Amino acid sequence: MEVWFQEILQSLALPQYGLSTLFVVALLSATLLPMGSEPAVVGLLQLNPELFWPAIFTATAGNTIGGAISWWMGLGAQQAWQAARQRRRAGLPDTPDAKPARALSRHERRARIWLRKWGAKTCLLSWLPVVGDPLCAVAGWLHLPFWPCVFYMAVGKFLRYLTMTAAILWALPG
Repeated sequence: MEVWFQEILQSLALPQYGLSTLFVVALLSATLLPMGSEPAVVGLLQLNPELFWPAIFTATAGNTIGGAISWWMGLGAQQAWQAARQRRRAGLPDTPDAKPARALSRHERRARIWLRKWGAKTCLLSWLPVVGDPLCAVAGWLHLPFWPCVFYMAVGKFLRYLTMTAAILWALPG
């Protein structure tokens, strides 16, 4: 078992310059944890400029998988909410810590309409700061199709990493 685990770690490390760490940082930053992965990408490329494309693809893969995890978290939250709602409607007692449902605000209603209208294509915006990661969870909540969402997440995140990394490296030569 230990040999198998060591082989996986070596394959993730690729040229053993930190790509596995970059993958993990990118994955975690795409969940609802408040962190960014761009400093890790730029730091790795400052040390190893020859790893530009492997770093971009590794960060994109990690960030996309993190977005997919957020999609599944949104789906799970929606299913738990539906189960609680059905319990309430059936007259079964709520849990002692259950909060009463609140009405959606005007902005929340508009966002939901917009997401339903554009569907999985809205996941192209998953690269945006602050709203991008919750957008993936909302896509799962609304049962938007998983694989098209993942595809659009990957495209948006790849373009973000490519553009931002190239711009930062251009601005900080050497």
